[in-house]
Amino acid sequence: MEREFMEFDVVIVGAGPAGLAAACRLMQISRDTGKEITVCVVEKGSEVGAHILSGAVFEPKVLDELFSDWRDTGAPLLTPVTEDEIHLLKSDSASRQLPNALVPKTMHNHGNYIISVGNLARWLAGRAEELGVEIFPGFAASELLFHEDGSVKGILIGDMGVGADGKPKDSYMPGMELHAKYTVFAEGCRGHLGKQLIAKYHLDNGKTPQHYGIGFKEIWKVPADKHQPGKVVHTGGWPLTQGASGGGFLYHMEDNQVVVGLIIDLNYQNPHLSPFDEFQRYKTHPLVAQYLEGGERLCYGARAITKGGLNALPKMSFPGGLIIGCDAGTLNFAKIKGTHTAMKSGMLAAETLAEALMAGVTEGKDLDCFQERFDHSWLADELYRSRNFGPAMHKFGTLLGGAFNYIDQNWFGGRCPITLRDEKPDYAQMGLASDYPKIEYPKPDGKLSFDKLSSVYLSNTFHEEDQPCHLRLKDERIPVEVNLARYDEPAQRYCPAGVYEIVEEAGQPKFVINSQNCIHCKTCDIKDPSQNITWVTPEGSGGPNYPNM
Repeated sequence: MEREFMEFDVVIVGAGPAGLAAACRLMQISRDTGKEITVCVVEKGSEVGAHILSGAVFEPKVLDELFSDWRDTGAPLLTPVTEDEIHLLKSDSASRQLPNALVPKTMHNHGNYIISVGNLARWLAGRAEELGVEIFPGFAASELLFHEDGSVKGILIGDMGVGADGKPKDSYMPGMELHAKYTVFAEGCRGHLGKQLIAKYHLDNGKTPQHYGIGFKEIWKVPADKHQPGKVVHTGGWPLTQGASGGGFLYHMEDNQVVVGLIIDLNYQNPHLSPFDEFQRYKTHPLVAQYLEGGERLCYGARAITKGGLNALPKMSFPGGLIIGCDAGTLNFAKIKGTHTAMKSGMLAAETLAEALMAGVTEGKDLDCFQERFDHSWLADELYRSRNFGPAMHKFGTLLGGAFNYIDQNWFGGRCPITLRDEKPDYAQMGLASDYPKIEYPKPDGKLSFDKLSSVYLSNTFHEEDQPCHLRLKDERIPVEVNLARYDEPAQRYCPAGVYEIVEEAGQPKFVINSQNCIHCKTCDIKDPSQNITWVTPEGSGGPNYPNM
């Protein structure tokens, strides 16, 4: 069908830190040079920040570069880090604090801030609009558009008001095409369109497979006598044992609020493992529980994390645009931080695009010059120095991997003459159910641990129920005939929102998708051992509505 369209110099998909930093920097260059640049940002969440979830401890040097006046203009950096601890949880009750002298220096947080990345995005959006950026929240970029020569032309905003049967409802509104000289993809981890771009243009050729984790986060309101503003606690070890790896965090924010979370690497092998239930167990450890007991849980969410680092970073340019931030995988896992690196990738993208636009470079060309700008930036240096961190933890485990990383970071400054690689994709690590013991998780107590449905309720997730399912199966037979038979269908457990179930119908197992529960974490798209599930964008504004995550 012929659709209406709008034209811009640059269209940015995703109003997260990377996309908004790119938009702001583009308009700053436009203002400073007097060259008009039209920029549009499309965001699938109901508002900017609604779909953003991150720890987060933030390194402000990138904000100094983008807005040197941020301290005077209301940036939501309210809680400077005052105390930094790392503990090894040896069992469900025992722990040991590591002396700072034995901690990789990348994990020291002096000068950083505990923040809500969602609120940072809202502030960046305000600055972007002041500079002249057009931001469209509530509209999902559903498809790529191409020129005849195969270069990217722009995106299609998904139709609204389509029923589950694929037919238009009374509320039907056709999607609009957004055309651009260059399109920037900043969708976050495992972006729906970014994934297609990487495959189409073979951007990951010669790279190790991308690696992921799933991160859980809750915000608690705690008694004043348990609150220590600015305190940062990281943990390793329990409950992630027997082949699972990752780590926990606990941050004391402002207003008697404490953030608690757990990151679980998605290369775990036991198909009976439930990441959600591991997080619930984590909160019962005395080291963590001491801060939460007597408090009230305010928010819950989960999101996949791109953590392959430099070894897995794809080529970030392609004919007609760039892929940036966590869509590409710029997170520095050695620091457990991705916001400042995502923003820097957006700023580098903006400088590259502005240079091309001002030089009159024909639209649709491959912006190969981005790579040179990236290679000469502190971002490339930082990712190079942390390239071994994740592979070391995967290969050697928490203790030996931690020892390797201490030596690499503290003795060699991240320039150890060895590059470790992890060549096996996360989904391929899944073992057969018959080869691993089942895990009996305790029932939630309603005080520190909770069930999935009550947790999803706190994520404020909403989808229009009468719409096409956005969780697509390549083969509807595989969940029962393959995944249930071989792996006891792990989607029942790795999904943090209770989307997938096996029920009995007429005496036979049936795979059920409760897509209205989906919190857009993308774990199913990553971890399904048969790679049978594809996450696509639902109708715009659907999904979680995180207030301060």
